[in-house]
Amino acid sequence: MKKVIFKITLFTLLLLSSIIGFSQNVPLSKEAKVSVITCGLGNETYSYFGHTAIRVADPSTNIDVVYNYGAFDFSTPNFVAKFTKGDLQYFVVAHSYSEFIDNYTYEKRSVYEQELLITPDLKQKLFDKLNTTLLSEDRFYTYKFIDKNCTSMVVDIINSTLGKNTITKKGDTDITYRSILYPYFDGHFYEKLGTSIIFGTKVDQLGTRIFLPFELKNSLEKTTFQNYPLADKSKTLLSFEKETPSSWWNNIYTYLFVLALVFLARTKLVDKIFLLILSLMGIFFVSVGFYSFHQELSMNYNVLLFSPLLLILIFLSIAQNKKWTYRFAVLHLLFLIVYTIFMINKAHFFIVLPMILTSGFVLVRVAIRNKKRIPIII
Repeated sequence: MKKVIFKITLFTLLLLSSIIGFSQNVPLSKEAKVSVITCGLGNETYSYFGHTAIRVADPSTNIDVVYNYGAFDFSTPNFVAKFTKGDLQYFVVAHSYSEFIDNYTYEKRSVYEQELLITPDLKQKLFDKLNTTLLSEDRFYTYKFIDKNCTSMVVDIINSTLGKNTITKKGDTDITYRSILYPYFDGHFYEKLGTSIIFGTKVDQLGTRIFLPFELKNSLEKTTFQNYPLADKSKTLLSFEKETPSSWWNNIYTYLFVLALVFLARTKLVDKIFLLILSLMGIFFVSVGFYSFHQELSMNYNVLLFSPLLLILIFLSIAQNKKWTYRFAVLHLLFLIVYTIFMINKAHFFIVLPMILTSGFVLVRVAIRNKKRIPIII
């Protein structure tokens, strides 16, 4: 990793020095081409959704550069805390095309290219904008999952070059962001489950913005500029069949197995442990919702299932306060009913349904154990 960062830094410095030598204006020839690069999906967390970059290639001046808005520094102090909070700084870097393509060859990820069919003046303008960004504080931006990422930044700089909002989303604008994301988690069950329960109402909005690389690729194929296609037909630079990983634990079967154990155990200890886990997750969701700047994590209605108030129910049960334990169990059953009704038309309904049913059975057991018995007088 350090070797890769060193190479990128060295190349960027060499590029910047050449830009400075040309007074920040490297002239492109008429043979120059500017392309949008779309990279295929990987099996690492950062690569689930693919990647977007811009390539500038000019054989007359031996320029072949890829501008990448998806760089971040793992050595950033408090990296995890900053990423969670939503103030982690991403930045644009420049790679040589050969190094860029070698990296994706090593990762066995497909790469596609769409040349922008724009005038030489606009190519030069976009190239100058990219180089100016590399030299300024504008190379940094605060990452946002939907609103500001490697794809949206590419859309923004191309649109600003064209002088209008030319590139807009084509297709899938009538389904939610959550529904759009779902297919990308094939083979990664617990990642799908985790994002399902930690994301709030923002991802249930209609996906009208381009925020994923292949959304941009598909939209470019249907975009026109000055009554002509904006981009040429997609060209495949690298082709690999994506391998869907298999795991003995990261699948729906282990998920159902654990919930079945809770359902069949029928012991107070197991019920308490299960409810404790749900309550701690709820506390985490609420805390992150207030702490984080990521709008995707706020307004999380999944706390109706993962209720922090379950912690009070556990304390009441340990204290053997049957009256209030029963009341809190009934209260959370009502939460579950409301949650289930609200979830019926949501994309993640079926993935959380087993947890809803298990929680319901556990809460019914707790309520029955603590319900005041009515004496029968004969």
